[in-house]
Amino acid sequence: MGTEVTGGAAVAEAGTAGTGSVDEVLALLAEGRYVGERSLATVLFLALKLGRPLFLEGEAGTGKTEIAKVLAETLNRRLIRLQCYEGLDLSSAVYEWNYPRQMVEIRLAEVAGDRDRETIAGDIFGPEFLIERPLLQALEPAVEGGPPVLLIDELDRTDEPFEAFLLELLSDFQVTIPELGTIKAPQPPIVIITSNRTREIHDALKRRCLYHWVGYPSAERELAILKVKAPGTPAELSRQIVGFIQKLRHLDLYKLPGIAETIDWADALTQLNKVALDPAAVDDTLGVLLKYQDDIAKVQGSEAARLLDEVKKELAAQPAD
Repeated sequence: MGTEVTGGAAVAEAGTAGTGSVDEVLALLAEGRYVGERSLATVLFLALKLGRPLFLEGEAGTGKTEIAKVLAETLNRRLIRLQCYEGLDLSSAVYEWNYPRQMVEIRLAEVAGDRDRETIAGDIFGPEFLIERPLLQALEPAVEGGPPVLLIDELDRTDEPFEAFLLELLSDFQVTIPELGTIKAPQPPIVIITSNRTREIHDALKRRCLYHWVGYPSAERELAILKVKAPGTPAELSRQIVGFIQKLRHLDLYKLPGIAETIDWADALTQLNKVALDPAAVDDTLGVLLKYQDDIAKVQGSEAARLLDEVKKELAAQPAD
């Protein structure tokens, strides 16, 4: 729950292969099949160079989480993910004691009768009884190479007390466990924090980070993303998909479709053997794009046909490639 650990060893310092310049970071993103803008590559480069956490904010489905995954993969780093949620506490985010194992140890010691209570109390609070959660895992020395990529995903789902703890952690990259002492990272992890902006994050935490807004892509970039992520989609269909979704995002909908929905729709239409959009195909597959019935009802039928007609006219007016 809330933890994802992948990948192998890592090299965390800025200036290592693939992160020595903004252009190298752009190439690194491309290697991970992430179509990024230069502004994103610049802030990533600076976060690595300055050793600062990177705070990525934007609407859901715009590819924020994917940035951390690509960074870990292309740098061959361990990815540690803390998925945030309402009510997240230190026992789920940092550490907790393995109480069942401690109870077994106490019972065994009582049966053996070879240790007094004080000795038993000291024994059961040793490292072997500690369950490390994501934030503590990120402070551990790397097996080889440098520290991991720590992804703190959807921080806006947590509450202010957790933010306050995180602020302290990001200041010193250390955690104090009363029974064991202070654990400090030999090298700070690369920290990526994401937020869907369902609430404002405290300024004090943001000041610890470099900030970047991840918005919906332009039509040109979204088409480039489709070429990478859904290469089997016919070219004309890809252009129509992007044009239609770009227009959808200008409507007053409860939840606008993100990049993930664009890719899913392209895959779905390809599976249906579509080479171009038509009103019936749009109506039949709106559930891939929109996840709320009120939004589907608003678009389905005449509105979808109107948007599609506009898209086709605009594409027809464009010069041929």
